[in-house]
Amino acid sequence: MKTPAFWKTKNLIAKSLLPFGIIYSAATGLRLKMKSAQKIGLPVICVGNLTAGGTGKTPVAIALASLLKNCGYNPAFVSRGYGGRLSNILVDPHVHTAKEVGDEPLILAREAPVSINADRYLAALNAQKNGANLIIMDDGFQNPGLYKNISFLVFDGGYGLGNGYPLPAGPLRENFAQGIKRASAAIIIGKDRYDIASLCKNLPIFSGKIVSQLPKLSTRQVIAFAGIGRPQKFYDSLAEHNVKIVDTIDFPDHHFYTNAELRNMVEQAETSGAELITTSKDFVKIPPELQYRFKVLDIKIKWDNEKSLEQFILEHLKQI
Repeated sequence: MKTPAFWKTKNLIAKSLLPFGIIYSAATGLRLKMKSAQKIGLPVICVGNLTAGGTGKTPVAIALASLLKNCGYNPAFVSRGYGGRLSNILVDPHVHTAKEVGDEPLILAREAPVSINADRYLAALNAQKNGANLIIMDDGFQNPGLYKNISFLVFDGGYGLGNGYPLPAGPLRENFAQGIKRASAAIIIGKDRYDIASLCKNLPIFSGKIVSQLPKLSTRQVIAFAGIGRPQKFYDSLAEHNVKIVDTIDFPDHHFYTNAELRNMVEQAETSGAELITTSKDFVKIPPELQYRFKVLDIKIKWDNEKSLEQFILEHLKQI
């Protein structure tokens, strides 16, 4: 789905949906209380959020895996594999497709092994069996099945909490106050335009920003497209490189592209003399035979104080 515009305001649509949001939030809270989390004997770090849409969880998870590898750990990711049809497997990015394992696991697998299972506990056991000595959950903060030693809540500093209503009236996945109580720390990506730090005042707060790398282009004119929660973030990152964005095309989050859609965009690019550019998450869903027609804007997280974040994690891991 695309992030609805009304999630930013408390307008009539949002208010009319609020009773459903209250029910949804209550149901999430009840589900979290009803099930006991299982431990696997390895440290588990959860990278989650309290809002739906693209806060930057996946690049944060990748950055944390890189940091922990430099500290001598052998991390593995666990994921439900949203959108994929396979389960209880380790992702092989050279063999599996996005339709088999989901789009985000293919990106995560570039950094560390990825174990897929809707049951995160079983996914973690499989990762442990295959040599991992630390688990990173990409998403799963609202999943009660696997015990979490450290839970990071990731916030988009440029979006905040939207209208502050729970789904479907707003972007909140659960009651904010209750969610904060289960968190170990908050991570704010980008400038904190909505003073999220003050709302998380009882938590350690770490910050960073998304940095992007522009690929080699044959022209400075581009057609940008994305199927992510908030595609405007991608377009803003692209604009920072001073390219001329001829057109932008939005697709729903986790969208699987048809050949017709891809070929239509190729024809549009040829007609306008522009290059097609997208995100890594979208690129992995393009058939290999067509990928040469598309460019990717790669992104990563740059921490404001990586040493402080590293010390926080290592201190917590010593206590396990």
